[in-house]
Amino acid sequence: MNFNLQPSPDNPRRPSYAEDARVVSAGGNARVLRNTYALLALSMLPTVLGAWIGLATGLAASMGGVMAMIVFMVGAVGLIFAIEKNRNSPAAVPLLLAFTFFMGLMLSRILGFVLGLHGGTGIVMTAFAGTAAIFFGMAGLSSIIKRDLSTMGKFLYIGAIMLLVGIVLNIFLQSTALFVTIAVLMVGIFSAFILYDLKRVRDGEETNYISATLSVYLDIYNVFQALLSLLGFAGSRD
Repeated sequence: MNFNLQPSPDNPRRPSYAEDARVVSAGGNARVLRNTYALLALSMLPTVLGAWIGLATGLAASMGGVMAMIVFMVGAVGLIFAIEKNRNSPAAVPLLLAFTFFMGLMLSRILGFVLGLHGGTGIVMTAFAGTAAIFFGMAGLSSIIKRDLSTMGKFLYIGAIMLLVGIVLNIFLQSTALFVTIAVLMVGIFSAFILYDLKRVRDGEETNYISATLSVYLDIYNVFQALLSLLGFAGSRD
């Protein structure tokens, strides 16, 4: 295999091992990133299917707020645990696709509300376009930024935990101000998570494309849901 390496100092006809390791590492990172993008694109199909079935059956919409939260947490956490446990086995991809189907099904609850508004279809498309713009923007930044972003992770995780506490709290408070604040912060935090998670793949910190896809999918899902919530709230006030 020819890596087009520079000759090592001690032997002008043989590549240095350091150069060889760097090239192999870069090639491995690129392969994980390609697989992540491919599986991420595939995961959108069961998400759309789940959302369509949820809208057609009204299954998620029929649940109360507390029940929907319990079903979501139990289903999501259970499937995430199963995916991570089997991430190196052939079962990982089917489990991931089952998870994205479930997430689409649960997303139908807010989709049904927004589509029932005047101009609801336009609101959904605007949220989708905004999410796509954020994703491609963060993906582009991840390829440009050379700085190590590993220290950024702990702050993002703390922010995500605070958001979760705020969401649970607002199920009982039903505060409009808290709802809007949570949605705005969610867009910002999970946009940053997209950058962070893709950068980890590029830097070789995440070498499993199943885990990488799961992380980035959740980032995108949360950004879309938050944008949909904000735009839907604005649309309901007209």
